[in-house]
Amino acid sequence: MFVSLGHLPGRRRLRCYTMFVLHESQKLQILYESLEKSIPESLKVYGAVFNIKNKNPFNMEVLVDAWPDYQIVITRPQREEMKDDLDHYTNTYQIFTKAPDKLEEVLARPQVINWDQVFQIQGCQDSLKEAIRKISASKSVRVDYVKTILIMTEMPVEPNDDHVDVMESLKTPKVDDDTEKGSFQNISLDPSHAALVNEQWTFGKNDRSLKYIERCLQNFPGFGVLGPEGRLISWIVMEQSYEMRMGYTVPEYRKHGYMKKTSVHLMNYVIQKKVPCYFHVSEHKEEYNQALRDLKFKAASCGWHQWKCSPEKYC
Repeated sequence: MFVSLGHLPGRRRLRCYTMFVLHESQKLQILYESLEKSIPESLKVYGAVFNIKNKNPFNMEVLVDAWPDYQIVITRPQREEMKDDLDHYTNTYQIFTKAPDKLEEVLARPQVINWDQVFQIQGCQDSLKEAIRKISASKSVRVDYVKTILIMTEMPVEPNDDHVDVMESLKTPKVDDDTEKGSFQNISLDPSHAALVNEQWTFGKNDRSLKYIERCLQNFPGFGVLGPEGRLISWIVMEQSYEMRMGYTVPEYRKHGYMKKTSVHLMNYVIQKKVPCYFHVSEHKEEYNQALRDLKFKAASCGWHQWKCSPEKYC
């Protein structure tokens, strides 16, 4: 059973391990400020709550186990969004917990997670994995687990004179005169670029991921670099939890700093919003990791985690 917390008295304490939908904007702001104190472990939920507070373009909602002293927070699409049982891009849950020992009980509830669908769980806590492992085994659900390096800016994020005005720079595409091979232009992406982004995205390359990328580009910023022939050669896109994702540079243009330049554009956009910039990268992408370190990012010890869960009937 779900309870809306939008109209509960100010500090009524709820101590059961059902989950409650948090609606009221003031409570969402309190939660957002509280999650900031738990960064980097709370980053995926923190970024999703930021988007929910700001127009909520992916029609997501926030669940908590208690208020105001919550122990578990889950962000997910509203039920009407999760129509396709095979669309794990849309059917994505972001989780942050202060009580890993209580998580198994919460996640097992069908009102919290629809275990009859293919879906993803994302988070920045290794402690999530035991509860997910136990429940998925009991429900005959296959789990494909990915762990990568979480890279982020220091907190707090504040604009300063070293950061360019991204929106101004995009009004007139900037030409890089110092390149060895003619003119290069920085551009903002739109849904027409989705097919190319999807073709090179490790987690994509299918029709459902294409629709997801199109939706990201309709609602969030994406930046890229055009080569001399007018071909997109490097890009990066923001997604529903405010993470900078889908970064790619075509092989013949690597090691020339184009991903770094593209990342600077998106990083400055995020800095204007005064929220953390963050990526995840695989351990073997050392050149990319070095570029991020050059931009004053740091690797977080908690890591980036994703669990793709597939019921037996879809395997």
